[in-house]
Amino acid sequence: MNFSGVVLVLLIAAIAANATVYFKEQFLDEDGWKSRWVESTHKSDYGQWKLSAGKFYGDAEKDKGLQTSQDARFYALSSRFEAFSNEGKTLVIQFTVKHEQKIDCGGGYVKVFPADLDQANMHGESQYYIMFGSDICGYSTKKVHVIFNYKGKNHLIKKEIRCKDDELTHVYTLILRPDQTYEVKIDNEKVESGTLEDDWDFLPPKQIKDPEAKKPEDWDDRAKIDDVSDTKPEDWDKPENIPDPDAKKPEDWDDEMDGEWEPAMIPNPEYKGEWKPKQIDNPNYKGVWVHPEVDNPEYTADAEIYKFDKVGVLGLDLWQVKSGTIFDNFLITDDEKTAEEFANETWGVTRDPEKTMKEKQEEDERKQREEEKNTKEEEEDNEDEDGDEDEGDEEDNDEEGGTAEGDDDVPKDEL
Repeated sequence: MNFSGVVLVLLIAAIAANATVYFKEQFLDEDGWKSRWVESTHKSDYGQWKLSAGKFYGDAEKDKGLQTSQDARFYALSSRFEAFSNEGKTLVIQFTVKHEQKIDCGGGYVKVFPADLDQANMHGESQYYIMFGSDICGYSTKKVHVIFNYKGKNHLIKKEIRCKDDELTHVYTLILRPDQTYEVKIDNEKVESGTLEDDWDFLPPKQIKDPEAKKPEDWDDRAKIDDVSDTKPEDWDKPENIPDPDAKKPEDWDDEMDGEWEPAMIPNPEYKGEWKPKQIDNPNYKGVWVHPEVDNPEYTADAEIYKFDKVGVLGLDLWQVKSGTIFDNFLITDDEKTAEEFANETWGVTRDPEKTMKEKQEEDERKQREEEKNTKEEEEDNEDEDGDEDEGDEEDNDEEGGTAEGDDDVPKDEL
């Protein structure tokens, strides 16, 4: 390795060493998660969570995560960590989610709360800092939520980001930078990015239409006008419908009984519609009038939209119609590279084996259905054959019976 390569490796190592991981959860200690996560008691019928790798996985132990286990339930669970502020730092929120139940309607997102959240009383109206992740409901809603709380109000991203809707595990990453830019990644690939001010309505617009400006009365914005020299042809006006010339009065028509006979009406082939003069270029056309804009007096720049002062709780607060979603590999850090490497070390290692296992299960199920179908068809064929044999036996018995009766009918003098 040359000198420049060594320097690069050392630089990457130094950056990684300076990275801060605020929260990481992989559920690798069986029931140990129960001491780190708090179930809300705000409602008495919240759905129950269980630790599971699901029906198919890449690694039976490493792929274990929190799975929703009851249909048509709200779920509310959270975990606390040492509070921090992301002022002047990048904030990365990342996790994996798997909808192995072919989800029809339900959330696959997380919420990041202030450190003062009452975890035992967490519910759908609890104020959060960030809501991020997939949301699926029917065919129309298959989106990635990116919602930020700014000055006590939740703001939804104005862009539409489509989530993954298959049954495999996917990793979702939100990157929030101190330069007021953001990035959303799915499976370690960027799917959206931009600036906070452009893609959310946190602030009033910088410019507004000048309330004093008005379009001049003599402003002509008609690109085309009627040709005043054009006149309607004398033979233009024709009725839209005319009596059918081929119609004939029925022979049995009685004017006194049936009324005066009239032929049916049909579209007139000579009808030309409403006449309009042809259009010509307007010599006075000045173009489309654009309302001039002025600085908005209500706009004030804010370089700290991205900042949250006391991040301290990660929560799962969602609804699911059909349960079975698995959440795993949670990570909150200040380093993008650390998050990318963590995704590769977890999801990146198990995704292919998981897919292979799922495909094998589907193939085995297909073969089983085929065998069951063939077995059923064979049984039905055998039943049909047994029925044919029984009918043949009855015919033989009928013939034998006929012979005996015939013997009884032989005249006695011929015996």
